[in-house]
Amino acid sequence: MTVTALAGARVFDGARLIDGRAVIIDGPRIAAVAAEDAIPPGADVCRVDGLLAPGFIDVQVNGGGGVLFNEDRTAAGIVAIAAAHRRFGTTGFLPTLITDTREHMAEAIDAAREALSAGAPGVLGIHLEGPFLNPERKGVHDPRLMRPMTDDDITLAASLKRGRTLMTLAPEMVPAPMVARLAATGVIISAGHTKADLATIRAARLSGLSGFTHLYNAMPPLAGREPGPVGAALDDPDAFVGVIVDLHHVSATSLRIAIAARGWRRMMLVTDAMPLVGSDRDSFDLMGRTVTRRDGRLTTADGTLAGSDLDMASAVRNTVEHLGLPLEAALAMASRVPAEFLGLDAELGRIAPGYRASLVLLDDGLKACGTWIDGIAAE
Repeated sequence: MTVTALAGARVFDGARLIDGRAVIIDGPRIAAVAAEDAIPPGADVCRVDGLLAPGFIDVQVNGGGGVLFNEDRTAAGIVAIAAAHRRFGTTGFLPTLITDTREHMAEAIDAAREALSAGAPGVLGIHLEGPFLNPERKGVHDPRLMRPMTDDDITLAASLKRGRTLMTLAPEMVPAPMVARLAATGVIISAGHTKADLATIRAARLSGLSGFTHLYNAMPPLAGREPGPVGAALDDPDAFVGVIVDLHHVSATSLRIAIAARGWRRMMLVTDAMPLVGSDRDSFDLMGRTVTRRDGRLTTADGTLAGSDLDMASAVRNTVEHLGLPLEAALAMASRVPAEFLGLDAELGRIAPGYRASLVLLDDGLKACGTWIDGIAAE
């Protein structure tokens, strides 16, 4: 097996920026981060310019490259979505199914299982965003498909058996004992599309809920006597919080306030991307409704935001340029933090010996110009 040395770029190892180092790749893993004069004899040296960072990990991807997961619930559809987002530095992701029927959920899980079994590059599992949500905070989800959770739903949610399964639910719609049973199966649980009060959120946290889906969006605003989901998230330094930094879903000011309140170390960038990312099309069908792209926003005819037109490289740039965070923080929010959320931080999110060689090369404008997934460069 050929040993490859990526040399010439600045390196972000997941915690700090380093100059004068080469990343040594042996098969699917990183063998070393070494001085350039210590590259092993016989290694295939590849000169690269720019910044090498851990590949981006996106836990909320509804579609890309013209494909919507809800409409194309197949392994081939997942592979097409992965290819579209890889162009923007995403080397690991969860295809995300928004609120749908039990039958379609089963098909989506089967597709994710097939993609994982086939070793599809970048596929880490599945995100089931609904249908156990609060219709009063539906966003673009179809409230007619929202329903209470049953024992059969827990069995279905836990049926992937490989990779990671993330479920977004509204804690006020799922009793805490059921949250605990779901968490006991290994499903990662996040609160979203919810108007739960602080006590309900805290009960869910004690039962195994570990994150918050797209902070601020599909939640009531923080109020003095009703902190709600936003206040619960900002008051809980141990919870993971996803943020959509497209500057349409949430203002830069509100995002800066959230980061100032709790720090960025458990805040992760997500895209909530729809099929138009990586596509030349300007509209698509979302379960019978037309969604149109205009000035970076995706909306239905009534003006409801319908996911985003965001890619992860743009989210990193926005975090640096508009939120004022250091580059190291923005890169960690796109890689190391989501790896920690998924329990994959022993193999992803860092450039260090033993970690998977899933990397992104960024130019001076923080645009992705190359990727490697498990040591294999994009064609």
